[in-house]
Order: sequence, then structure tokens, then C-alpha cells
Amino acid sequence: MSSDPSPLAAQRPQQILEELRQQGRVVAADLARRYAVSEDSIRRDLRELAAQGLCQRVYGGAVLPPPKERPLRERLTRDRGDKAELAARVCALLQPGQVVLLDAGSTNLAIAQQLPAALGLTLITNAPQIATAASVHEGTTVQLIGGRLASGGGAVGSEALAQVQRLRADVYLPGPCAVDGDTGVWAMDSEEATLKRAMVACSSRVIVAATTEKLGARGHWQIASLDEIDDLVLTTSAPPALAARFRAAGITVHPTLP
Repeated sequence: MSSDPSPLAAQRPQQILEELRQQGRVVAADLARRYAVSEDSIRRDLRELAAQGLCQRVYGGAVLPPPKERPLRERLTRDRGDKAELAARVCALLQPGQVVLLDAGSTNLAIAQQLPAALGLTLITNAPQIATAASVHEGTTVQLIGGRLASGGGAVGSEALAQVQRLRADVYLPGPCAVDGDTGVWAMDSEEATLKRAMVACSSRVIVAATTEKLGARGHWQIASLDEIDDLVLTTSAPPALAARFRAAGITVHPTLP
């Protein structure tokens, strides 16, 4: 195989990056065949991209890096239109009288702000800001989980975990840090991940709402595998190839295909 193919070697990393953004994952062996170069050449490209923080190398290839961790106050002002779109889609999936478990996160705050009062939901959350937002909806019952307040805006720790382990919810809406088409939903903090895993375990249905920047990435701590996710709610701007990977895993993706 040639070590200096067409497209030129200098252009190849950018093309690989574009494919990664559309697919959420690239495999070194597949890229080597497509560009007619050695896998060593592709691995050098991936190392270059990883050094710039543009990908995360995994066995056999690369995935997107996890989104940059930002303070809650900053996240609340980002992508407001996308989060409002996700919130409207999530609220359309909820049924009257359900018990809904909603943990911390800026998208989940947008969901709390849009909860339909007519559904008579019971909302359980570990996030004071979300509890306050949901409490303005007449007919919605709000229960707050206590514990140590983490920087992400939700209560964590042994007290919060003990309360969650005694719950049974109809629906859980996690606040994901990353959502990968091979491995599922991820968090960046171990304590938050422990609580989120307990929330998955006590819920009958798991609905994940994710902005595009969180798709195709992995965090440090897994909170749910693909087979534990029932629904994935995306914006209309989400890359179709990424959405197709989740559909192939048996997850109901919203918006659905026409």
C-alpha cells in the first residue's frame, strides 16, 4: 500500500475527522482500505487528531471526544433552541399520571419547564433548580431527593443513593454527558454515575434526550448500555448516520423516520 495516497496525506486527517463527526466512529482497518494506505498511516492520522483534542482513540479506531465540561451556569445559556426542541419531543412521550425521574442537567431543566400540567405527573428529581421549575405547573407533584449538592446541580452521595434505591419510576430521563452508538450513555463523574445507574435500575422506561455535541462520544463512567435505553430523542440537526446506528441497536429514535 502507498504511504502517500490521493487525497494527499496532509488532507486525509481532515477528511477522517469529517467522517467521524457524521458517523460517530471510525475503524482504522476500514480507513486504510479506503485510502489505500497502511493502518500505521491511519493510526498516525488518528494520533494527530487526538493530540488536537478532536477524537478519542479506542481499540481499532476512534470515537468523538466527550464534550468539554462546562459550568452549569454556562450550559444553561448554550443551545437553548435545541434544548427546547428536545423538551417538546420528550413531553409528547409522557403519559397521564406517570412517575417521572429527572436528574440534573440543562436539557432536563428545559423539559421541567415544559411539562404539561394536564398530565398530572409526579416528578422526582435530585436537582433543586429542576424541582423549582416543575413546581409552577399546577397538577404536577414534585418530590426532591436530598444529599450533597454537586457542581452539576444535583444531589449525590450515600443519602441520595439510598433514596433512589427505594423508588420505582415509570420513566427516567438521565442527563447524559455522552451517548455512544456502541456502548451507551456516559457520565464524567463517578459519584453522579453511581446515582444515575441506580435511577436506570429503578425505572421501567429510559428516555435519553441528547444534543448533537454529545452523540458519538464516550465519558469516563458508563451509566446505561444500549439495551437499557428505550428511546433516544434527538434534534432535527443530528447526523442521520448517527441516528441510524442507534436504530440498528433496537432503540426507538425520535423524530422517527418518515
